[in-house]
Amino acid sequence: MSKVLLVLTSAALLGLTGCATTEKAETKPAAAAKPAEPAKPTISAEAAAELKAAQDEAKAAQAKNSLWTTAESALKAAEEAAAKGDSATVLKQAKIVREHVKMGLEQNNYPMIKVGN
Repeated sequence: MSKVLLVLTSAALLGLTGCATTEKAETKPAAAAKPAEPAKPTISAEAAAELKAAQDEAKAAQAKNSLWTTAESALKAAEEAAAKGDSATVLKQAKIVREHVKMGLEQNNYPMIKVGN
């Protein structure tokens, strides 16, 4: 009886050893086959600073309910250009954002127009 128990235990250990090596063999090729991530495009320091300034000014205008939709669209275009690494477009769109934000804030100072009596 003890010989049978010894044989069953040995067979179980050999089976578990085979499973353990199969799992390791499956994970190694998957890790080795993982492609390297492509480099993220970057923009110039000047473009990054302009984009940050435009984002901050747009946030301040939005807090005062003075953010024009044209400024919002230009900000979105600038952020997309930054993701692609296009510094020239970022600078151009950030300039539009800042101009439109300035005009939107100035519009708050216009006198109220009274309609009717």
